[in-house]
Amino acid sequence: MPSITAYPESVERLIAQFATLPGVGRRSAERLAFHILKSPREEALAIAQAITDVKDRVRHCSICFNLADKDPCAVCADPTRDASLVLVVEQPKDLIILEQTGMYRGAYHVLLGRIAPLEGVGADSLTLSQLIERIERPERNARGAAVREVILGLNPDLEGDTTALHVAERVASLGVKVTRLARGLPSGSQIEFANKAVLADAIEGRREL
Repeated sequence: MPSITAYPESVERLIAQFATLPGVGRRSAERLAFHILKSPREEALAIAQAITDVKDRVRHCSICFNLADKDPCAVCADPTRDASLVLVVEQPKDLIILEQTGMYRGAYHVLLGRIAPLEGVGADSLTLSQLIERIERPERNARGAAVREVILGLNPDLEGDTTALHVAERVASLGVKVTRLARGLPSGSQIEFANKAVLADAIEGRREL
């Protein structure tokens, strides 16, 4: 016989779903589930609708592969930004952190990963071919601008450096200037954990490869 202390089936399913989230254990999942139970119906349904909207509307920008609910994304569509300057990052979260510095007014390209042979991730798993296409065919770049400089904003660790070297070789062969963020970013760290001042210095102090 089922225990009389067991949660109702729908509550148990909600707890189980919360527990699948990164960093959320069983007890945290239970607290979240009970928060939903105690919340007004409108608030709980608003959370559900927000999740539905994210899954239905958010896509990768067809130009830079940033997350967006419109194509092209707000950065690529912004006429005040210098689309001839492209900052290459690993993930959308890196783009967001760099944007928060307010120091960069060019375009971006999100690789959606990095070269990691031990994990079976090669250059063909990234959006590198789309970056090359943006350089070779200006009409594929934001607002049809010709790319004059590519800035490498990859994480300063082994995999990031390996990816940076590969990207640099491909881009330099096309005659485009290649720079990278200055080592104001500590080696072995992640962009998402750097503070705004460090990132601002890294952008300003970028150097040519």
